[in-house]
Amino acid sequence: MLAVLVKLFGLSQVEIAEDIVQETLLSALESWKLKGVPADPRAWLYRAAKNRTIDYLRRERNFKTRVAPNFQQSSSPIESSWLDGYFLDTEIEDAQLRMMFASCHPAIPIESQLALMLRTLCGLSTQEIAAAFLLPSDSIVKRLYRAKEKIRLEKLSLEVPSGNDLLPRLDAVLHAVYLLFNEGYKSASNDEVIRRDLCVEAIRLGTLLARHSLSNQPKTHALLALMCFHAARLDTRLNPEGGIILLERQDRSAWNQQLIGLAYSHFKQSSQGEDLSAYHLEAAIASYHAVAPSFEQTNWQAIFYCYNLLYALNPSPIIALNRAIARGYAEGPVAGIEALLNITDLQQHYLYHTALGDFYTKKGDAKTAHAAYERALNLVNLSAERKVIEQKMGKID
Repeated sequence: MLAVLVKLFGLSQVEIAEDIVQETLLSALESWKLKGVPADPRAWLYRAAKNRTIDYLRRERNFKTRVAPNFQQSSSPIESSWLDGYFLDTEIEDAQLRMMFASCHPAIPIESQLALMLRTLCGLSTQEIAAAFLLPSDSIVKRLYRAKEKIRLEKLSLEVPSGNDLLPRLDAVLHAVYLLFNEGYKSASNDEVIRRDLCVEAIRLGTLLARHSLSNQPKTHALLALMCFHAARLDTRLNPEGGIILLERQDRSAWNQQLIGLAYSHFKQSSQGEDLSAYHLEAAIASYHAVAPSFEQTNWQAIFYCYNLLYALNPSPIIALNRAIARGYAEGPVAGIEALLNITDLQQHYLYHTALGDFYTKKGDAKTAHAAYERALNLVNLSAERKVIEQKMGKID
């Protein structure tokens, strides 16, 4: 709904669109409690949003100069049919993706583009976006404010680029879809460990990109392959009580083979061309997990090799962490500890100390492992992840 309304009002007036969406959802909450959920909730919501938009425009005296310059007089009646074109199924399906490309204006810094897309068009909270970037929420709030101010003050046109002008914006859109899926796969919210709706939405957007003649690029298929490999494991990541099941204990026979097959299909399509993106390497890593009969039989040497290539492309602290963990499984716990201790940027991240605890446990150093887990507990925020660390500690006490 927000994407459709932003297309109508323009991103400089996103607050109007957000208000209409909020009012629509509150109306649904009240109506559906009394009358029950309608047969087609999606159609109900879009119809309600359209009606509220009409009400707003009727109240707005100067709507002619702001959103409807084709009207001759401000007193002209606002007919429902005028908005029908915005709420067609084909338009609704594409509006979000189209506005994501429009948000990637070259005058807006890339980090602000991503924050803007994730907040305005993907619906993530500032806390969730901050977790994706390992930043405080205040930093994300400032990025969003600066982006909106730049759009407003410089009156940036957020039209969707056409032809080859779309391609320079593809990387930012793919990155936003990637971050959206990651938030769904492991949510930064305490309410849910997994948000399937976000995973499904990310795969939907990726599929739309793969269908478009210009964005149908090898890296687009690599990202789709990566998401499908991970999505295949969703049903096995939580126990009936909602607790996290780690990869080594997941029931691999319950992994979704249809999604794995789809992942391999996209992975094959991603091999066309000479570019090697981070998505290619992450999809390759996921494929080694998908094909392994058990955790112990995983080809960790190949995974470690892929992480070396990935780190060369993007030397981020999180990739360094995952590379160190892969090395520990490929070469033994001493090598893993050595690699982890060489990372200096993650002293305040619970996963770093959890990984140290794991390798010290495998090494047989219970005292040092316990201390590492204690540090992890002091840094972890989500209750489900806290329980995992407590369980690890319990096994060495």
